[in-house]
Parts: sequence; C-alpha cells; structure tokens
Amino acid sequence: MITDKHVLITGGGTGIGRAIAELFAKKGAKVTITGRRSKILKEVAMTSTNISALKMDVSDEKEVSDIVAEAVSKFGPIQICIANAGIAEGRKLQNTDLDFWRKIISTNLDGTFLTIREAMKSMLETDWGRVIAISSIAGIKGLKGAGAYSASKHGVLGLIKTYSEEYIGGPITFNAICPGYVNTPIIDNNIKAMMSKGISENDAQKLMVNSNPHKKLIEADEIAQTALWLCSQAAKSINGQAIEISGGKV
Repeated sequence: MITDKHVLITGGGTGIGRAIAELFAKKGAKVTITGRRSKILKEVAMTSTNISALKMDVSDEKEVSDIVAEAVSKFGPIQICIANAGIAEGRKLQNTDLDFWRKIISTNLDGTFLTIREAMKSMLETDWGRVIAISSIAGIKGLKGAGAYSASKHGVLGLIKTYSEEYIGGPITFNAICPGYVNTPIIDNNIKAMMSKGISENDAQKLMVNSNPHKKLIEADEIAQTALWLCSQAAKSINGQAIEISGGKV
C-alpha cells in the first residue's frame, strides 16, 4: 500500500519519528525526514537508501513552505504526512512565562498546522492520502504540571478532527496517535530533569514507567506499526480518530 509513496515525517531524527521512518522505508516508501539537527538526520538517512533528510524548523512558516516544496520537487507529491515534531517540556502554571508558552505552542501546534497545510498542497493533487499527527495522552486529558504541553496536544486533536470533517468523503483521512510514556530520549531528558530536583534516578525511572496504566514504557515501534496500519487498506474508514496507545485507559 505504501510502496513508492512519498512520506513526510517531521521530527524524524529520533524516537517515534525515527522508528516510523525506518519502518516505512523498509516497506518501500520514499521517506523524507525533517528536523532541526542536520547531523542526527543524516545518521538516520544513512540507514536506508529510501530515506532522505532535510533540515527544517516546523515553527518557521517560510522554512516549512520552502522545505516541503523542495521535498515535493525532489520526490513527488506527499501522500503520507506524519506531523511528529514536538517539544515535551512541562512547567506549573505560575512558572510558565509567555516565552515558554509560545515556544511549546509554536512547535507542537503551529508546527503541526503548518506541516499539514503545506503537505496537503501536493496531496490534494493525488487520489489517496493519509495525514497522521502524533499527539499524546496529554491531548486526551490534562497533564499535571504541563499546561502548555497539554494545551498544544489538545489543539492537535482539534486540528485533526476538523480537517477530517473538512475533507470527509474524499480520498484523504486524518487521524492522531496519542501515546503514553514512550521509551525514547524524551524519557531520558525527563529523568534528568527530575534528578536535578533531587529525585533519584531509580525513583524517576519508576515515576515514568508507572505513569502508564500497564506499568511499562511503550516502545517506539508500537507507534510506528500503528501509523503503518493507518496507511493500510484495513484502516480506510478510520478517520478523525484519536488512537490511544497507553497500556490501558487514561
């Protein structure tokens, strides 16, 4: 189903984005990964001849417009858009200044909007398409101590549900994947942040693991396999959904 399809994956250098890129490339897709760190992107691109890397900051409108257009020029219309780039940082309400708020929203929400808008320009010229946004369980419920992050991920679900209605009946579907705590470098960063506040590494690790209902970290490949399924014939009627991968009810 995805062989030779052009896939755009933002935040494709690490974690969930990298897992999706590698799986889709293995299945024969033409994958363009983007991100802000060229070195990491190039390392991923070296793992497969089906993966190409372009440096792009999703919060920069002109950059998104230019880079997506470049990808289309090189590899053809985008038929699978995976808006994955995001910042996972939390602050309590009274510690959240406007600069921090805008940093989170501009990447997580503005970046998703810009990525989808620009990818759709070429996707609409085709007869099939899939738009998948990587949200979070924080998009389903409020996440204590992470108001900006939760708001951004709730907003992502709003975009997906709206666009699924806007284009309903056509050949393009829009869905979101909402993972719990995933075994990626983000977890390592969260553990370091907690350790800086006096929490032991072991206790910090336990806090992350126990945040998922089944008391395990989700593996990035689980998210990748779900994205692949959403691109399959079996999921052709799945549209406007927020698919939780959290090990239980959140």
